[in-house]
Amino acid sequence: MTVAPLPLRQAWLVLVVVVIAELMDLIDTSVANLAGPSIRADLGGGPMTLQWMLSAYTAAFALGLITSGRLGDLIGRRRLFLIGMVGFTLASLACGLAPSPAFLIVARVFQGLFGSVMIPQGIALIKIVFPREHLRKALMPMGPIMGLATVAGPILAGWLLHLDLFGSQWRSIFLINIPFGVLSLAIGWRVLPRHSGEDRSTRLDLVGVGLLTAASALLIVPLIQGRDLGWPAWTYAMLAGAVVALGLFVGSERRSRHPVITPSLFGKRSFVVGLLITGGFYASLSAFILIVNLLLQSGLGWTPLQTGFALIPWAAGTAIATLVSGAVLAEKLGRANLQLGLGLAVIGLLGLWWTTAHFGAGITIWKLTPALFLTGVGAGLLFIPLFDFILGDATPAEVGSGAGVLNAAQQFAGAIGVAALGTVFFSRVGQPSTHSYFAAAQLVMAICAALYLLALLLVWLLPRKSQQAGH
Repeated sequence: MTVAPLPLRQAWLVLVVVVIAELMDLIDTSVANLAGPSIRADLGGGPMTLQWMLSAYTAAFALGLITSGRLGDLIGRRRLFLIGMVGFTLASLACGLAPSPAFLIVARVFQGLFGSVMIPQGIALIKIVFPREHLRKALMPMGPIMGLATVAGPILAGWLLHLDLFGSQWRSIFLINIPFGVLSLAIGWRVLPRHSGEDRSTRLDLVGVGLLTAASALLIVPLIQGRDLGWPAWTYAMLAGAVVALGLFVGSERRSRHPVITPSLFGKRSFVVGLLITGGFYASLSAFILIVNLLLQSGLGWTPLQTGFALIPWAAGTAIATLVSGAVLAEKLGRANLQLGLGLAVIGLLGLWWTTAHFGAGITIWKLTPALFLTGVGAGLLFIPLFDFILGDATPAEVGSGAGVLNAAQQFAGAIGVAALGTVFFSRVGQPSTHSYFAAAQLVMAICAALYLLALLLVWLLPRKSQQAGH
């Protein structure tokens, strides 16, 4: 079913609803890390229990993304978005009221699963409700929101823990989702299109879903747990099992009459190459944020709040560049906009490497600002045109599945980046000291720059202009 774009006023309200959902997801991914010690002090549990309190959301979220994207194509994105928001809000309430570690872990799993139901529908809805000539303007807020939410999460968590509202301690970081969820539901019920391109002539391939879920679980669990546990043998066995399950899934998809991932997407060069660029970009970006946090907090003893403020130049660079890219550069430069962004990000990472090497323990927020700002500018130039290239020529029947694959690629690339480069970092640290932290951070920064360079080379495989830009 082809869906006509909505009147602009209603379309912008749809964007508001989707932005609230994105904010809730992005902030919930990071805030629990800061509150971990407070949670453990209140509820008890050992180090492994704490690790799963923090990781349950990410694991569950990653598991459900691709299937949920496809379900939106089949049964309606409005319906699934509202179901996801209701479930996410109720799961947040359950997290805030959790009486025990096991209860909190289960609640975080449900929070992640409902988040994975909600988020792919939001991206697909934006593409459907806006006329083509306004779509890029609609996407402009997404980059700044991602950057600001990454920085704001720890600051918000630190602020809420400091305030201890009504004696809620760590619980307020989950309970704050309730008013935002209710607001999003109230607006969404009125403005989300009742017909959103669903195709009721096809069905969901349960065998394919089972194999994909198994492959995702076998991949994401060792990536989350492996580094903290020292990579025991079972983590490698699970990774090998993920490869086997993925192979079985590919074979099943080829034979299926109703595949989980719309096959025509992989016939689009922009989609395939764009996913590869996304993988390198998000693996590097996630590792970069982790390493900066570890260097400043563990290496120099800065507080989470100080570290959050130190990352503001990066978030500001991301926000400014995304707005400029969406308003002017993406349409005028096309593929060159991606090349410019990746090139500036490489220069920024190398500048950060030089800054840490030159100033060492005498480093300050002001000395970090130029390199962090330039790195943020480079990242910000990528968000909108990369989305254009990946999903710009997807049909309404493909966009939900494509959005699910795109979100899953971001999540898995981020997890792989954190797991792999986090392992490199701690291996290089060895016996912890300020000098070893700086040496390890500089090595990872160099690897991140190399990943950006690899992504830069892949950009040459994209057409000069995205299909979206051509309309």
